[in-house]
Amino acid sequence: MRERLEQYFEFERLGTQWRTELLAGATTFVTMAYIVLVNPSILSETGMPVAAVMAATCVSAGFASILMGIFARYPIALAPGMGLNAYFTYGVVKGMGVSWQTALGAVFLSGVAFFLLTLGGVREKLFTSLPKELFAAVAAGIGLFIAFIGFRNAGIVVTDPATALTLGNLRDPKTALAVCGLLLMAGLEARRVRAAILTGIAVTSVLGFLLGIAEWKPPSLQWDQMTATAFQLDVPGALRLGMLEILFVFLFVDLFDNLGTLVAVTKKAGLVAPDGSIPRINRILLTDATATIAGSMAGTSTVVSYIESSAGIVAGGRSGVTAIVTGVLFLLTLVAIPLAGAVPAWATAPALILVGASMLGQAAEVRWDEPELAIPAFLTITTIPLTFSIANGLAIGLTAYVVLKVLTAKFKEVSWWVYGLALLFVLRFAWLGKG
Repeated sequence: MRERLEQYFEFERLGTQWRTELLAGATTFVTMAYIVLVNPSILSETGMPVAAVMAATCVSAGFASILMGIFARYPIALAPGMGLNAYFTYGVVKGMGVSWQTALGAVFLSGVAFFLLTLGGVREKLFTSLPKELFAAVAAGIGLFIAFIGFRNAGIVVTDPATALTLGNLRDPKTALAVCGLLLMAGLEARRVRAAILTGIAVTSVLGFLLGIAEWKPPSLQWDQMTATAFQLDVPGALRLGMLEILFVFLFVDLFDNLGTLVAVTKKAGLVAPDGSIPRINRILLTDATATIAGSMAGTSTVVSYIESSAGIVAGGRSGVTAIVTGVLFLLTLVAIPLAGAVPAWATAPALILVGASMLGQAAEVRWDEPELAIPAFLTITTIPLTFSIANGLAIGLTAYVVLKVLTAKFKEVSWWVYGLALLFVLRFAWLGKG
């Protein structure tokens, strides 16, 4: 049995062994376990129960990572995506006045669309038709978006009637402790500590309890409380609402997020073919689509591949066993949900800021000396956080890219796919008048 497993996961070809894969899987888990706390802190603003979202996060991450390991055989872990959870909360539920049940229905439909588009090869065509600079700009813009939410939740940035935004009260105990937590996480990251974010959240929370800033009240949870969001998606409601734009944004961002992560992780692991292609890429994308469908049923936003998987690869992970181990550990985390539910929101806010900072680094991939690429990238990066909408940033950036290509007589460089998307965005603004 052991030999068959080693043959299936190609241990000999990849030059790996069981001990290395187990260690790598644990490393990936520790690096991305913060999502169990951070995802509920964002989605709970829609009215979704915190404990239920925590359970959905663990289940979806566990299922998706194990599926990736068994079916696609890559050391890539998945979990609800940062950025898409913010769009789910602030763009869809709060921004459009949609119920979280209907929003989950939209996530389900987007997962089905992902699956069908992957089978038809459309996702790969979209990926090759769009400029890589726009991919980088979307990631950087989402990073600023997430960081801004973190600054706001920590009380570091507050609204102001004169200037729209201003510095918050840093003498407020919760804000001061959040700032200390941010500095601690940053210091640990600088020292290359794997569990920097998770450690920072834990230390900040404990200090808050000891200093009396927060009360230690771990909830005593029943099964019905932990499954309150499971199978609550309203697919008919999503269809009646005609949420084409929402489905498109889920698709677009998930496409960028996953393919960008795949390229980075597979290159680091040395798993890219000599011709630059990624073997079994359709299996990876089908896993992603299936994970999103399953995640919506469990009660969470879109599930994506995580760049933190590179931590496990640095630790030696090369096969799907690494992802399976990470998935099993996420499932085991279910028993710790009552303790995790006691973590205050301001303790997770610094994690959002740090994650946002790491995503902003993608802006370095933009060729800033080429205006027809730099200007759309800049517009995308800035309008996502300033309009509080990933959809607006995508629309403005892509439309500007097409317009500049036409004005510089380079219209032949643009695929008809991209022209079609730009036209849809123009019609969207003409019809809605705003985002």
